[in-house]
Amino acid sequence: MRGFLYVLGLLMALGSTLADPQYCLHPMMRSDERIESHGYPAETHEVETEDGYLLTLFRIPYSHNLKNQNEKRPPVLLQHGLFSNSDCWLTSGPENSLAYLLADAGYDVWLGNARGNIYSRANSQISLNSPRFWHFDWHEIGTIDIATMIDYILDETEYSQLHYAGHSQGTTVYMVLLSERPEYNKKIKSGHLLAPCAFFEHGKSAIFRWLGPLVGTPGGMWNQLMVDMELIPHNNLVNRLIDNSCGTGGPFDSICKNGFLMFANGGYQNINLTAMQQMIETHPAGASSNQGIHYLQLWASHFFRKYDWGVKRNQELYGQSSPPDYDLSLINAKTHSYSSQNDALCGPEDVDTLVSKFIHLEEDHRVPWESFNHLDFIVANNMKELINDLVIERINKYEGR
Repeated sequence: MRGFLYVLGLLMALGSTLADPQYCLHPMMRSDERIESHGYPAETHEVETEDGYLLTLFRIPYSHNLKNQNEKRPPVLLQHGLFSNSDCWLTSGPENSLAYLLADAGYDVWLGNARGNIYSRANSQISLNSPRFWHFDWHEIGTIDIATMIDYILDETEYSQLHYAGHSQGTTVYMVLLSERPEYNKKIKSGHLLAPCAFFEHGKSAIFRWLGPLVGTPGGMWNQLMVDMELIPHNNLVNRLIDNSCGTGGPFDSICKNGFLMFANGGYQNINLTAMQQMIETHPAGASSNQGIHYLQLWASHFFRKYDWGVKRNQELYGQSSPPDYDLSLINAKTHSYSSQNDALCGPEDVDTLVSKFIHLEEDHRVPWESFNHLDFIVANNMKELINDLVIERINKYEGR
């Protein structure tokens, strides 16, 4: 009923927006355009994975404030979460967003986009309209996409290591890559996990209650219906309408906020509504249904492990009836965790479990702000002081600054 009422309210808001002549639906602004609008140089790079996916990387090569284009600038890769894209590192502007802050700290900043989102929706071998295009989850994003991005960046910059920061799913894929392909540990100078997600036993988000019983274990009707399809596809018209209904001071501002928070929960005391409005221009950004199903399997199983296809298929793929766990003890890159008390997706008890198994973890930082939630790591008014300044301080130490 709660979900129905939300959708009903949203439709009313959209109808009001269409009828009001004050709203003008502006075109979607890409990450490179967003970067350039603040005076920073921007580059767009396309890389192809071993299985044909064409991924877009955006780059802030240097800071126009520092004019440091002729100086050595260590590379940093930023990776977004589920349903997100590179814009999540930009929408809070130069004073708050991690991408700009890193550029102004003298770094060469690269913004990744995983297969299936609005910036990486092509494959040289498979049509976007084929279910085969969507036959992946965050395991492939970690073991293939992130590995491809890292190799490309290091080749382009002629560095042997880079710094990495990820939010939500961006932390999951980091752990998947370094545990499944441990040779990549040596390519990471430091890793920074914002709202780290691996275990979900204590997840409080309504999404676990709504969908967990349906698809959290393999073999049911809903698993068969939902596998290998696009989940919450990006719709440009709908996003433009929602975007224009947000931040107007009208009655639909709460819908704008709750559209994301119905998944993340935790309230919106800290959210920068202007940043949220800009995020909605390109969010949700598209993902495979398998990504969401895989997370719900972790919630149901209480393990951080590979996708569960059922006993027969598991035996064929893994040589055992249940999926194998990711071995976090294989991760020895210098890694820092940043988590919060009010995270309804990847909360403190589940972070405790992660920390206990991540034996080489350098730091377990808990945000000292009770209301800080899962989305606040990328859209909060106070994220600079509570998160981004800390990340840059630690990266600077690894660079001897």
